[in-house]
Amino acid sequence: MKIKFLLPIILLVAVVAQSCVSNKKYAELQANYNKSLDTNSKLKQSWQVTQQELSGSRARVTSLEEQIAAAKSNASALQDALNKCLAGNNQGNVNIAKLADQITASDKYIRHLVELKNKSDSLNMILTNNLTRSLSPAEAQGVDVKVLKGVVYVSLADNMLYKSGSYEISPTAGSVLAKVAKIINDYSTYDVLIEGNTDNVPIKQTNIRNNWDLSGLRASSVVQALQTTYNVDPKRLTAGGRGEYNPIADNSSPSGKSQNRRTQIIITPKLDQFMGLIGKGDEVPKGQ
Repeated sequence: MKIKFLLPIILLVAVVAQSCVSNKKYAELQANYNKSLDTNSKLKQSWQVTQQELSGSRARVTSLEEQIAAAKSNASALQDALNKCLAGNNQGNVNIAKLADQITASDKYIRHLVELKNKSDSLNMILTNNLTRSLSPAEAQGVDVKVLKGVVYVSLADNMLYKSGSYEISPTAGSVLAKVAKIINDYSTYDVLIEGNTDNVPIKQTNIRNNWDLSGLRASSVVQALQTTYNVDPKRLTAGGRGEYNPIADNSSPSGKSQNRRTQIIITPKLDQFMGLIGKGDEVPKGQ
């Protein structure tokens, strides 16, 4: 009986003991499980971060590859340009040499023109001095000689050349015209323009319509006197009238009117001969 009574107790103790062990084990397993879940969560987060970093790295790699490709393309283009430059270097040297020749020829041509101008200026000054020295003090009062822009201007007052309102040459003008004619004949390569000028007072002559007529007729009278009396080649002479429209002074005063009433003898190198002198200079090559 005693044994039968103890058996249930032992079994109860065993069951209780077994139950206590299982709870501890369960708690331990639960703790391990929770720890595993936490570890798994952290690993998952780490994996996501790693994936993001990997994606970023791939994008950077792609960008770098594109930059490398662009750099290679640029380097290739530069190399091609360098090759072309080197290949065309000889041609470039030829062009530079041509340009240098053109500059040299141009400088020589300019020096030639300067020499011509200096020569022309010298001749004009000699002509002016010769004419001025040949005039008496009284004659010099009615004659003005100037050199302007390479042209000799001999201005003769109308009261020395003509009667008032007339275009006929006065006998007293013969001495001056003779000296002017001598200069003109001495410089046979020069052309001569005779230019008549008046003041603004209207002409009152039945056979002369206006100051245009008067200025032209006066110039023509001087031309014919130089030709017929002083043997100047008529092919070198030109007569022209400018009326009242080329004044050198104010017509509001008697003095101004007197200055404007004048006949100018303009002595210039012949244009065709002058151009021929220029043509003797080396021709400037045209640019290629």
